[in-house]
Amino acid sequence: MRFVERYGPWAVVCGASEGLGAEYARQLAAKGLKLVLVARRENVLSELAKSLNVETRLIALDLAADDAGTRIAEQTRELDVGLFLYNAAFSPIGPLLEQSLEDNLKAVAVNVRTPTTLVHHFVPRLVKRTHGALVLLSSLTAFQGSPYVSTYGATKSFNLSLAEGLWAELRGTGVDVLCVCPGATATPNLLKASTKAPPGMQQPADVVRETLDNLDSGPMLIPGAFNKFASLLMRRLLPRRATIAIMASETRKLQLPP
Repeated sequence: MRFVERYGPWAVVCGASEGLGAEYARQLAAKGLKLVLVARRENVLSELAKSLNVETRLIALDLAADDAGTRIAEQTRELDVGLFLYNAAFSPIGPLLEQSLEDNLKAVAVNVRTPTTLVHHFVPRLVKRTHGALVLLSSLTAFQGSPYVSTYGATKSFNLSLAEGLWAELRGTGVDVLCVCPGATATPNLLKASTKAPPGMQQPADVVRETLDNLDSGPMLIPGAFNKFASLLMRRLLPRRATIAIMASETRKLQLPP
C-alpha cells in the first residue's frame, strides 16, 4: 500500500509552526498528504501553508487552552484523517524552584492533557478505518530524570509510556503507533536556549525522514546513530545516578531565550 493510501488522505500536525513540526508538514506534503496545521501563530502557519503544494487547513490556537483538544476534534470531525502527529511541547527551563507553577502546569497542559484528549478522539477513528498512524513526539529526557527541565522530561515520559501501551493495544488493527524520542535537534527553540551545540545534534529533516521511514516499526524510535548509542549506554550500562548526572551536565547549559 502506497504511503498516501495507508496514512492519508489527511494528516493532522500539532505544533506545526516551526522546527520539527514544520518539517513534518513539508515531508508529509511531499508524500501527497493533505494537512491540518495546528499551532498558536496563524501568520506563521499561513506562510508555511503557502509553501506546500497540497490542500491545507489551519487551526490557530493555544494548545495549553482547556478546550484545545475538543476544538481540534470539532474542526477535523468531517475529515478522513489517516495520520495524527503531536509534536507540540512547552518546556520551562531552569531549576524548578525558580520556575512558576503556572509554567509547569502549562507544560502539563500542552504536553499531556491536550495530546491525551486528541488520542481519545483520533484513535477510534483510525481503528475504524483499519489503517493509519499515531505519532507522539517524546525526547531522550523521557528515560531518566532530567534536571533543569524536570517537568518537561516527566511529561515526555508520559508520552513514551502512552504510545508504548497503545502500540500493544492496537496490534492487529492496522494502526501504527510510534513514539519518536529525538536527542538534540537544531530547532529554533533549542538554538535560542543553547550556548553551544549539544553532542549528536541532528537537523530536523533527518529526524523527520527517519520517522516517516519507520512508522510501522514501533513502539519507539530514537533517531540518529549517536543518540541510539548514547541512549543504550545510559539506559542499560550506567547506574541511574550517573545517567541523571550526565543529563544534568547538558541541561544546565540551557538558558531561557531573551
